[in-house]
Amino acid sequence: VQLVESGGGLVQPGGSLRLSCAASGFTFRTYGMSWVRQAPGKGPEWVSSINKDSVTTLYVDSVKGRFTISRDNAKNMLYLQMNSLKPEDTAEIYCPTDGVPWGQGTQVVVSS
Repeated sequence: VQLVESGGGLVQPGGSLRLSCAASGFTFRTYGMSWVRQAPGKGPEWVSSINKDSVTTLYVDSVKGRFTISRDNAKNMLYLQMNSLKPEDTAEIYCPTDGVPWGQGTQVVVSS
């Protein structure tokens, strides 16, 4: 049972990144999935969620219109397209779901 996040990196303000989360060891297509971030020195913040069949997506207000969550159940993959990135988006980002240990996260740094 594993979640592995990837795709983070250093990007300039206004830039884009696409994060990926590879799921294994559980029936991915039956789980709602989320992205959660933790900025340096702060607590975890929920960012976005998607239900098991992609019908419903939710976002925290601060990323609405900039981030898009999606999933590919055939590939057991979750994605987060992040556009118009801001310095305040700098954080370690995770893709947790119920009953599955958190992955190691992927770091996003937005800086000029």
